[in-house]
Amino acid sequence: MIARIRKSLDEKDQGFTLIELLVVMIIIGILAAIAIPVFLNQRAKARDTSTKADVSTIGKEIATYFVDRTGPVVITPTVTAGAATTITLSDAGTPAYTSGAIRLSNGTAVPATGASANLGNDSTWCVALTNPGGVEDTYRYSAAGGLQVGSC
Repeated sequence: MIARIRKSLDEKDQGFTLIELLVVMIIIGILAAIAIPVFLNQRAKARDTSTKADVSTIGKEIATYFVDRTGPVVITPTVTAGAATTITLSDAGTPAYTSGAIRLSNGTAVPATGASANLGNDSTWCVALTNPGGVEDTYRYSAAGGLQVGSC
């Protein structure tokens, strides 16, 4: 009797049926179809966050400048080959002022217009940065409104 039970256990096929495997593959496909767009959107949001952080840093540096000094401030973007873009704030006052290099995140750039718009007044200055890989293209930081979406 024990030999017969042992023989039936040894001969029994164990494994998954084709239907079970297809169901599992369909479930994995549905989960991947949901997860991939969410992941790609998170990368764009991360780019937005890095651009917001960069423009906030520059805006706070300009605000600090106007607390300590008067006169127009100049933003000078510098791109070094193989390195990230850096921004330097300076003025021609006496004594001359030059900030340290503020490093921008990868993909963040100074737009052609609006980057240095209206930096001469301590109550209406505005600075903007752009990152075309993000959800929003441009962010600005101004004396009047702080961090906002859009250009100056």
